[in-house]
Amino acid sequence: MARRPLPTILSNGSAQLARSRDLARTAADSATDVLHPLITITRGLRRLAAAGRRRWAATPKDKRGPLLFFVASVILVVALVPYGPLLAVITLMAAAAWHGRERSEPAPEGPDESQTQRLRSLYEALVPYFSAAEDPAPMYAHGGDWDKALTAYDFDDSGRITRLVIHYPAYFTDGEPAARARIEQLLTAKSGRGREYHFTWDEEGNQLTVAVLAPLSTDIAAQRFVTTPGETVLGFTDPAEVQRTLPLAHGEEQRDVPPVVWRTGIRSTEPHLLVVGRPGSGTSTLLRSIALQALQHGDILIVEGGSTGEYACLTGRDGVLAVECALAGAMASLEWAAHETERRLIALNRARQAGHPPPEDTKRPLWIFLDRPSMLGHLAAADGHKDPQSLLQVPLRHGRAAGVTVVVAEHSDTLDALSEPVRQHTRARVFLGPATVEQLEAVLGAPPRTTPVSDVPPGRGYARLGTGPVLRLQVPATPDPYDDATTDTHREAVTALLPPRTTPADAEPAPEPEPAKTLAAETS
Repeated sequence: MARRPLPTILSNGSAQLARSRDLARTAADSATDVLHPLITITRGLRRLAAAGRRRWAATPKDKRGPLLFFVASVILVVALVPYGPLLAVITLMAAAAWHGRERSEPAPEGPDESQTQRLRSLYEALVPYFSAAEDPAPMYAHGGDWDKALTAYDFDDSGRITRLVIHYPAYFTDGEPAARARIEQLLTAKSGRGREYHFTWDEEGNQLTVAVLAPLSTDIAAQRFVTTPGETVLGFTDPAEVQRTLPLAHGEEQRDVPPVVWRTGIRSTEPHLLVVGRPGSGTSTLLRSIALQALQHGDILIVEGGSTGEYACLTGRDGVLAVECALAGAMASLEWAAHETERRLIALNRARQAGHPPPEDTKRPLWIFLDRPSMLGHLAAADGHKDPQSLLQVPLRHGRAAGVTVVVAEHSDTLDALSEPVRQHTRARVFLGPATVEQLEAVLGAPPRTTPVSDVPPGRGYARLGTGPVLRLQVPATPDPYDDATTDTHREAVTALLPPRTTPADAEPAPEPEPAKTLAAETS
């Protein structure tokens, strides 16, 4: 049996139906836009009529007669007043337009059920720490009112706490670091792990403020920072921690970011720096960033104990005195640095005694970078030589007066290999990579006011300059431009900061003798 063809309306009319639906939808939208005032007024009249019916139903029966008489009197007065009906119609339309407008639903006041449960659970967890048996009216008790203790709170879209204000009793020992640490650890676990929390203790008001910190920006590339001579940007931190911002170029845009500025020179209170971190945490990146900034106004000497070629891009550059990886070259360079420090001290002392300004050859800063000194110490001990760190004793002790700055980087697992002069004179400290509170306190000398996390990007850590506060730190991306894993953007940024290459002194060809001198020599 032969099949009959489909009707034309079904075979090729689907496109026409789709176009018809689009036209109908467009016409409906246009009509809605044109008739929107009329729709609003109609909705308002309907709401006013509903309100009038509710008022009439709520009026007692014995008072409905006087109400009708009052309404009729008002209508009569309006009808007798000149332009009264017109004004009444305008007033009615305005009231209808006002009541017929689209209203947004009011935001719910207070936390919802899940947020209330989270706050109640947090309150119950704090009861053993903020309660005492001798308290006649405890603020914290099992089954108590949590809203009296947790006075302010904010939540994110996922329902986790982003800000919390906690009131605690006056007898809590908030001056003891151990007591504070227990509370901070509990709040971190109950509020959600994997985030960094900032704790602000108000001992006078018996109040603790917990705030979730936003992640530090990791897309800041190496560039010329707007600083004065003697200022070095270690990285960037939270806006609330410092009172200064630097204008940075981010692609074609420009933004202001709060920096961690380390001041060196004669008037510096922390003239030397110690960088500690795990392998791959970004210690070499920080040293490269500091070296590129130091080359703007001074000379640098780099001694690399790891022999990984992290600083090969600086070899032969203008202002780079040497980049040594071998033990013999490292020992010779550090010995020269010690003698140079002594020479500068003697020259400065003679100039002061004679009443003269400092000599020109002592004004240019000298930077000594020592990466992984434990490796060099191990090699020196195997060959029967002294530890290269012993040659840093003079630059560390007298470097500030002589304009010599020492930067030492070491891995956290070999931190015990550092000599006592390095530990004593490097009062500016940086710890990069994941670490516990105990590790940070051992290196920085004070615990951070935030909770460290276990998963951090490279170049992320903490910094403390002398006796100042412990600051979160993100090092600007300064990778090795010779590394194949470096992106083109970062490679170009680092390459643009490198000084031009110069011919080493031992590679310069000997000058040819002049013809006159040659002829005289032959004659003689």
